[in-house]
Amino acid sequence: MKKLLMILPLVILLCITFSCQNQEAMAELEAMKAQAEVEEQNKIMIRQFYNALDGQDYEKIDAFISDDIILHYAGFPEPIKREGIIEFVRYYYTAFPDNTHNVEEFIAKGDKVIALVHQRATHKGEYEGIPPTGIQVDYYASDIWRVAEGKIVEAWVVEDNLSLMMQLGMVLKPKEAEK
Repeated sequence: MKKLLMILPLVILLCITFSCQNQEAMAELEAMKAQAEVEEQNKIMIRQFYNALDGQDYEKIDAFISDDIILHYAGFPEPIKREGIIEFVRYYYTAFPDNTHNVEEFIAKGDKVIALVHQRATHKGEYEGIPPTGIQVDYYASDIWRVAEGKIVEAWVVEDNLSLMMQLGMVLKPKEAEK
């Protein structure tokens, strides 16, 4: 009987310990599930954003971006704010009205979504001083989107503009040496 009285508290202590550990593990698992759900929702939202771009649905585009969005676009010396983004999108789609974004890879982690995007478009309007050529262009972009409260608040866009410009007929040549 004395041994039983010594073992019983030990068994109760072990049960309580394992129960607490199980609750902590379950809470951690629930937090991971909630984060995965948010990340999946962010990926869906960014896919819808690309669809709005390709459909030139400026009301939807406007609804996806926050008022204080910042776009870091490779090749631009300063980040672009909201008004500049809308202006640039209109300018681009005037030159390439049938542009499509085919997302080949999506990765979401925390509040960021990374997209590897294959773009195709026909050059039907002036772009960067190049008159319409009717040429179909094909190039890639890597985009990182930061999402907060269901809106895009920051983005980093790196497009293969060298390939784009070469497809439009631009020729690179080395700088002339100074004499």
